[in-house]
Amino acid sequence: MSSAVMNPGAGSHGIGMTSQRTRDRMIERLREQGVRDERVLAAMAQVPRHLFVEPALAQRAYDDTALPLGFAQTISQPYVVARMIELLIAGRELGKTLEIGAGCGYQAAVLGVLSKQVFAVERIAPLLARARENLKQIKLSHIRLKHADGNRGLPEAAPFDTIILAAAAPSVPPALLTQLAPGGRMVMPLGGAEQVLCLVEHKESGFVESRFDSVRFVPLLPGVA
Repeated sequence: MSSAVMNPGAGSHGIGMTSQRTRDRMIERLREQGVRDERVLAAMAQVPRHLFVEPALAQRAYDDTALPLGFAQTISQPYVVARMIELLIAGRELGKTLEIGAGCGYQAAVLGVLSKQVFAVERIAPLLARARENLKQIKLSHIRLKHADGNRGLPEAAPFDTIILAAAAPSVPPALLTQLAPGGRMVMPLGGAEQVLCLVEHKESGFVESRFDSVRFVPLLPGVA
């Protein structure tokens, strides 16, 4: 497995409701919810989620719920993060990964534990700055962040073995299909008012879509802010 070992900064272990024990309970809950890939569970256990949420919400960091980040954005609930990554990693390694919608940097950190390289784009500049500060605390040096329009992907770093979207679109952005390497996988929330997880696999015969759980994500918006 391609993986990285984090070097968390001071205070990452937490106390009370942000302790390792609380994190372990989150992992047990993920198992109960059906997450089976031990690589994904180990990565989720390794990343201190409380460092990525607002200090006032730190005690809720390991609840199975989305939490507000400001700017009409949220940090996804742990189960959804684990589920999406499990779909991407099944029977393979993540390799070179592109994340659309870095937000606070939490999912990029989990991906960083499992990927050779992570490129994460975020359209909201203040959120990107927050992600940079958050990721400094855990010292994963192979994560690259960029202020960019996620609809366009990151052509200068393509192709990618893995692409993951943290925002929903009514259809798969064409630019992202062109940046998905042969044999690669992409997962995204697909739809508008009603959304499902959509897995796209780049096979020899073309792009193959599979649809899974119902989800609810913020929309994938154009441009930067």
